[in-house]
Amino acid sequence: MERGIYIQSLDGTMGESAKTGVAGGRAEPAAKPEKYQRILDAAISVIAQKGFFQARVSEIADRAGVADGTIYLYFRSKEQILMAAIDSAFDAFLERARHEARDTALPAAQRLRRLCQLHLEHLGANRNLALMFQTELRQSTRFLAQFSRTRLVEYFELIRSVIRDGQRAGDFRAGIPEKIAANCFFGAVDEMVTSWMLSEHDYPLAGATDAVMDVILKGMEQGKTAG
Repeated sequence: MERGIYIQSLDGTMGESAKTGVAGGRAEPAAKPEKYQRILDAAISVIAQKGFFQARVSEIADRAGVADGTIYLYFRSKEQILMAAIDSAFDAFLERARHEARDTALPAAQRLRRLCQLHLEHLGANRNLALMFQTELRQSTRFLAQFSRTRLVEYFELIRSVIRDGQRAGDFRAGIPEKIAANCFFGAVDEMVTSWMLSEHDYPLAGATDAVMDVILKGMEQGKTAG
């Protein structure tokens, strides 16, 4: 199952592309013009609706209101457009996630709850973006591995750092491996997004935050035993 690929890769060191700011061999523009962002937004919309393999660059250009040739001023291929769109959206999420995870004025349990809510709010506010993350990104092992080595590895480290803080404070059981706890956290939140995305009913995804976190936190609380 492809979903496990990025979780398994998180013990590796961050790849050169993450260190240099180059993703998949594509140098980021020094200054990102408004057209560049329009192309990324259009790519998310078109690929979410038609699927990566069926979407055409000409359709993305048309949706963005630019000439086909303009696309190639910034990207060499449709694959690069996909990864740039995903990276851009996830970078915005990571910026907020860093703030929540590093707010040590709050107890670890509250920081995890806020990370969960942020994750659900971010994808719940844009169904096309959720489709990109939950389906299109996972169509290719190569796309998934590339994303894991760069953006996702930092997100998992933020989760693990909060869990470590909770263990040091005595709020979470020290005997629980932080990697397993982080995988359980991500897996639960990720599955809620998939369930919402596939549901025939429209409901606020972030409304699941308390229920998800009650399950996760009960399993980590100090003095609690499973069963």
